Amino acid sequence: MIKVECVDDTRSLLGESAVWDVEDGLLYWVDINAGILHRFDPAAGKGLTPHEIGEKVGGIAVRKAGGIVISTESGIYTYDFDTKARVKIADPEADRPENRFNDAATDRQGRWWIGSVGMMKPQRAEGAFWRFDPDHTTHLWLDGVYTTNGLAFSPDGKTMYLSDSFPEVRTIWACGYDTDTGMPTDRRPFFDTRAVDGRPDGGTVDADGCYWMAGVGGWQLVRLTPAGEVDMIVDMPVERPSKPMFGGKGLDTLYVTSIGIDTTPGTDQPQAGSLFAVTGLPVGGVPTERFAG
Repeated sequence: MIKVECVDDTRSLLGESAVWDVEDGLLYWVDINAGILHRFDPAAGKGLTPHEIGEKVGGIAVRKAGGIVISTESGIYTYDFDTKARVKIADPEADRPENRFNDAATDRQGRWWIGSVGMMKPQRAEGAFWRFDPDHTTHLWLDGVYTTNGLAFSPDGKTMYLSDSFPEVRTIWACGYDTDTGMPTDRRPFFDTRAVDGRPDGGTVDADGCYWMAGVGGWQLVRLTPAGEVDMIVDMPVERPSKPMFGGKGLDTLYVTSIGIDTTPGTDQPQAGSLFAVTGLPVGGVPTERFAG
């Protein structure tokens, strides 16, 4: 039986970017608006001490070299949880001061993909998708996006998924992916989320190659087959789930971050913004690669 429970009652402003690290057995995630790095330890059954970054923080990846990389309002940094040292290593959007970084994912070779979003109101299509290579070079791939999201890679690494959450777009795309060069090709519509209640937020894939979408605004997670067909919907106790990520010792728990702001007035969701765990699913996940740089 599928069960959904809150495992870390943080009630964050904008929980996002969940990453499970197989080696240390921890789930990493962020509160974007509060600029906080979170870690959840399922063995201890609790979150570890939060780390405040001091600015909005979007994507996160664990590094093979130790520590993590994070994308923030002001660029890309390494961060060490023990020393709290933060070192800037790139700033691909120095010419876009009104943007911040959002979703992120590593490919199967350890390259890091990050997306940005424009913060001007009314919002304009000023976000972009970037590839950050292990040698710390940045490569612009796709420009003119409203709210970058949904980055994930198929189990064999040969398909890349991405989305735009903007209400007038709310589309997930799939691309062929050259694992040797790190270049996506043949971007094509994968799923139009007008067919379900929620818009596409963060995504991940399972061991069967199906794509899991956090249906932000729709109180749901949606599992899509590789053919882009709805296979399963999991109801959530929060209106704005934001990022699913398989984790746990057997990669059989689907962790889900959520958003605590801009919820519908009068709705009963006291733990909005917290971290949830979905268990009892018929499938597990695949390991997340560490950033190779």
